[in-house]
Amino acid sequence: MAKMRAYDLARELGLESKDLLEQAHSLGIEVKTASSSIEESDAELIRLAIAEANAPAVVPEPEPASEPEPAPDREIKLVSVPANPSVADVANALGESAVTIVGALVRRGVLAGAGGPMPLDYLDAIAEQFGAIIETEAPPPPAPKTSRRPSFDDAPADLVERPPVVTIMGHVDHGKTTLLDTIRKSNVVAGEQGGITQHIGAYQVQVGDRLITFIDTPGHEAFTALRARGAEVTDIVVLVVAANDGVMPQTIEAISHARAAGVKLVVAVNKVDLPGADPMRVRTMLTEHEVVTEDLGGDIPVVEVSALTGLGVDSLLELIDLIAQLEDFRANPKPAASGVVIEAQLDPGMGPTATVIVKRGTLRTGDAFVAGQTSGRVRAMMDWAGNRETLADPSTPVLIMGWDEIPIAGDDFEVLSNEREARARAQERADVARDASFSTPATARERLANLLEQLRADEAELRVILKADAHGSLEALRESLGKIKREGGRIEIMHGAIGGINENDVKLAEVTEAVVIGFNVRPDGKTRRLAESKGIEIRTYGIIYELLEEIEAMLVGRLAPDQVEVVLGTAEVRAIFKVPRLGNIAGCYVTEGEIVRNAKARLLRGGVVVFDGVIGSLRRFKDDVRNVASGFECGIGFAGFNDIKEGDTIEAYQVNEVARV
Repeated sequence: MAKMRAYDLARELGLESKDLLEQAHSLGIEVKTASSSIEESDAELIRLAIAEANAPAVVPEPEPASEPEPAPDREIKLVSVPANPSVADVANALGESAVTIVGALVRRGVLAGAGGPMPLDYLDAIAEQFGAIIETEAPPPPAPKTSRRPSFDDAPADLVERPPVVTIMGHVDHGKTTLLDTIRKSNVVAGEQGGITQHIGAYQVQVGDRLITFIDTPGHEAFTALRARGAEVTDIVVLVVAANDGVMPQTIEAISHARAAGVKLVVAVNKVDLPGADPMRVRTMLTEHEVVTEDLGGDIPVVEVSALTGLGVDSLLELIDLIAQLEDFRANPKPAASGVVIEAQLDPGMGPTATVIVKRGTLRTGDAFVAGQTSGRVRAMMDWAGNRETLADPSTPVLIMGWDEIPIAGDDFEVLSNEREARARAQERADVARDASFSTPATARERLANLLEQLRADEAELRVILKADAHGSLEALRESLGKIKREGGRIEIMHGAIGGINENDVKLAEVTEAVVIGFNVRPDGKTRRLAESKGIEIRTYGIIYELLEEIEAMLVGRLAPDQVEVVLGTAEVRAIFKVPRLGNIAGCYVTEGEIVRNAKARLLRGGVVVFDGVIGSLRRFKDDVRNVASGFECGIGFAGFNDIKEGDTIEAYQVNEVARV
């Protein structure tokens, strides 16, 4: 078949080489450089597209009036195409070539490649041109949400005792990392000399003749990130609380995350050797969050420790071992190994490596495996101390070499019969993920509507994450929400705290399928964008009875509000100016969207609503303006309100009417 250079075709058509390459790309023709060769059929298609695009409009001359000839009857055929079809899909459905459909689109001024998406605005017109009516197939319904990890029916005789897997959580600076380091240095596995030689994200300590596995990812953020991917790997959570600080915001979050995971909780009161330490005060504060320790009549064990000196660390390990014996954690070591990826990295000397914890079966050197969209073969594995191992039993953490690519923390790890099957399974998952990336994710409102549909069933539970501006408001809301009930339904407060709505609240809502409710508090821009991307509904209120009415409506499976807020823009207050007759004016920098004069606006201080009113004045330098876009500075004033401080955030918004569900 004849060919020609792209450069020669460009000269023939009077185009620049880059314009020709862009034209070829829009038609789905692969031409990399001006010196590349082009098939004659492709060159003809490019000529047709250029000619159609440059053709002047032709006004037909009027013809003498005559009797119109009856149009011949043409059979209209009904065809169907998949949701979001490509040009090739439409061509196949109509029984035409892809080049013909591309040409028809070009005549309408639309450039589309044969393999590209079909412009849906022109779908009916193209179908009518070729004597057809096109129906678009509905996308398949989403698969019901189930656990990604298969359940196993192991015979009781095959189950053996396994070490518990422990995660340490708590507030920042309360001693989580110090406690981990102390445990590592004083309780290494027998036979290991000199402490850690290889950090792999998890390690084991020995208590008597039994082992305990610690995940070295302290903090509820890493804990929740694993749970969000279905990695239910932790058996016990150790909550570290400083005796001199007491319960802090991240302590409360850690309690909520541990409770949502349904794991055993142990409290370690740290820093008991410091001046001002009051362990009993810590116990009392914990009771306010439904964590009642054993010495106060509850069921949560507590140990007083000093991570710095090692005081009480042995008692903590013995307590964890006792809980493990009582819970009788067991697993089957006989089948092919399966587990969870804890962390992964690219090592300059070893290539892609990842730490996995075996949950079931026994992992051996040479096993072919798959984790998420990544496969490989175990070329070598090391324990937490850097020793080479040939096999790993349940609850054992090992560093694996032999990955094709770097996996993702939280991916399920599974051993298959051979590398070919592992690669095929990884490719299958990659194809599914790619197809899912093209689908439109559910919006927060759609996700909430689906949740409320489920609430119409019997034994429904509406899960709520509650944030408020003050302790009194939070307690009043807790009490009021506890009184809202219906037959077969109830409200479960997964987490309640004081302060603005943050990213951790959104992550917890994703894991627990909860709705985030704020009273006189707001999310910042980053949190709001995260919630939108995850499809998490955030609802904020300034009047308590409106909040209670809408929560009660949700419990019966109905979206009560007729209105929805749309954030127009946010601005950061960087300076305060006193202007005669106008009061305090906030010198601001618009960080997101735009600020509009006379729009409704809130003044936020640390995420808490300080003022809710209307923007009275908006200026750029000395000029009054109607709006100011993101990236510009401006002066903002509120009518009758002057309590503005540097560091505050101004959030402009409008209220839109929406239909009830």
